[in-house]
Amino acid sequence: MNANKRYFIGLMSGTSLDSLDAALVDFSAPLPQLIATLSTELPASLKSQLLALCSPGDNEIQRMGEADHQFGKLSAQACKALLSSAKISADQVTAIGSHGQTIRHAPKGDHPFTLQIGDPNHIAQLTGITTVADFRRRDMAAGGQGAPLAPGFHAAMFRSAEKQRALVNIGGMANLTLLHLDSTKPVTGFDTGPGNVLIDGWCQRQKNKAFDEDGQWARSGNINTSLLEQLLATPYFSSPPPKSTGRELFNQPWLDQQIKSSDEDINPADIAATLTELTARSICNDLQQHFSGYEELLICGGGAHNSFLLERINTLTAQEVFVGTTSLLGIAPDWVEAAAFAWLAQQTMEHKPANVTSVTGAASDCILGGVYFA
Repeated sequence: MNANKRYFIGLMSGTSLDSLDAALVDFSAPLPQLIATLSTELPASLKSQLLALCSPGDNEIQRMGEADHQFGKLSAQACKALLSSAKISADQVTAIGSHGQTIRHAPKGDHPFTLQIGDPNHIAQLTGITTVADFRRRDMAAGGQGAPLAPGFHAAMFRSAEKQRALVNIGGMANLTLLHLDSTKPVTGFDTGPGNVLIDGWCQRQKNKAFDEDGQWARSGNINTSLLEQLLATPYFSSPPPKSTGRELFNQPWLDQQIKSSDEDINPADIAATLTELTARSICNDLQQHFSGYEELLICGGGAHNSFLLERINTLTAQEVFVGTTSLLGIAPDWVEAAAFAWLAQQTMEHKPANVTSVTGAASDCILGGVYFA
């Protein structure tokens, strides 16, 4: 392999808990190059443990410690499998950037905190590669939300000198980034609310499927306008940025309560259609309110595969705006977030700040993450 290559690995497991994504990225060129990718399905038992840890329960410290250990080992295995498939040795990789699995995110209150698990000690020990982890808490220590962190990478990778771009990542939650033509203007970004998390949870419960493939089930239903308006009345949607959210707010018990209080007997397919519309409408409402002047909307994350969701976003977006995916700029939608954490690891190893204060609300730029040397 070329000695001038600068390889980093990014690991990402989002709110959807569908898989652990690993991306090998070369940062030797002006624009990062995606070299290899690997998606590892979470074992059912581990996924169940992680979901349970997202809500208060008994014996949490013991259960968290065990899940932290398991997720760390799974992360190491994913890195080794990725390198094997790419025929690249561990000593050629500068560092791994591991997001870990978020089990709590509470950016408000007297004692704001966020918690991602997936022991980086195991990752560094088992791979022999320096590992950077725990990216979010330094931003919180500076008064920020700790999220979203991808907008810094979006700015480095996707900014255009010709068109003002908006990016939306539709994972478990959805987040927006606005990239101004003028690079001296601050990047804008925040979480809009649920992305796939409610849609997937409802599909799992009603259809015993992990997700609504291509949005076909939702497409078969009708949007329940009264339920949609009730859901959109949730204060988070109208609160100003900076803001971030997670399963602590948008979860199945919350949805159950909303359906119950709607006082209607709603067809499950209609609820699926309404949840899809909730994601599309909350994204587009925020675009209209906060992102005036954008000419392109590029979509990444798992939601990019839901054609019904994309159709609704396209319909709700201004006619003159082009709607596509990040594939147009060289990175497939599934790998943008993992590549972002490879970039975040690079920033840390080069002692460069990576949080975007105009996005998170932090009082200062910060070098993010803890470094676990090989």
